[in-house]
Amino acid sequence: MPKSTKYTAKCADARGHIDYSAEEDAVWADLYAAQEPSIRSFMAREYLDGLDRLDLPKTKVPSCADISNRLLDMTGWQVQPVPALIGFKEFFGMLANKVFPAASFIRSREDFDYIEEPDIFHEIFGHTPLLSDPRFAAFSHAIGTAGARADASDYTWLIRLYWFSIEFGLRRQNGQIKALGSGLASSPTELIYSVSSDVPDRDPFDVLTILRTPYRIDMHQMGYFVLDDPQELFAAAERDLLADVHQARSLGLLPNKFPPKVTAAE
Repeated sequence: MPKSTKYTAKCADARGHIDYSAEEDAVWADLYAAQEPSIRSFMAREYLDGLDRLDLPKTKVPSCADISNRLLDMTGWQVQPVPALIGFKEFFGMLANKVFPAASFIRSREDFDYIEEPDIFHEIFGHTPLLSDPRFAAFSHAIGTAGARADASDYTWLIRLYWFSIEFGLRRQNGQIKALGSGLASSPTELIYSVSSDVPDRDPFDVLTILRTPYRIDMHQMGYFVLDDPQELFAAAERDLLADVHQARSLGLLPNKFPPKVTAAE
């Protein structure tokens, strides 16, 4: 996750609600309208079923308190606005308590097509549909409980499993590649790229390989992992994930597929 942001977080009132401006609601409405045709074409049915269950508002930013009330009935989860970017320790701890931390700001028009850090559109439109499914919610909880027991040196290894599944995972559905992850659902450009571009690799889902695979937050991925069946992901929640992390660390990172970063001086 990025270490800083140009955005200012919004604070919830005593009821857990945030007042968004008319322009912010308009950004949400335009993002939803722009993304809906793509998700109907390219997202996996598990995500689409969750989106239909939640019935999110299309013309204004939803209230995290309202979403929490729905999720509590479905899976026992809640969504909590966070005042700023949070570290891995806090992130894993919240997941362990079945609380999803939601960045409270919404992107500007300038960042409409791609934003490096998560915003409320990514958090609600991207993440909450899968959190309405008890099986995916249980996987996120397993990541959280493993992270809550992990040493700080394990965090960047463990988060890769979350990144390449809940954030940027793919699955095979009726012989076609479909997107599953929240980062893809909320990205106007990477969603289509992830399932149709010839650029990235698409490898079989494998926990140890994923834990050893570098990723970047500032560009589209150069590789994705494909679930033949979501049960592969649910089975991963039953593993000793910290033992997997320690094995991955002993094996070391796999080669970086990304181009070198270019600095301003270059």
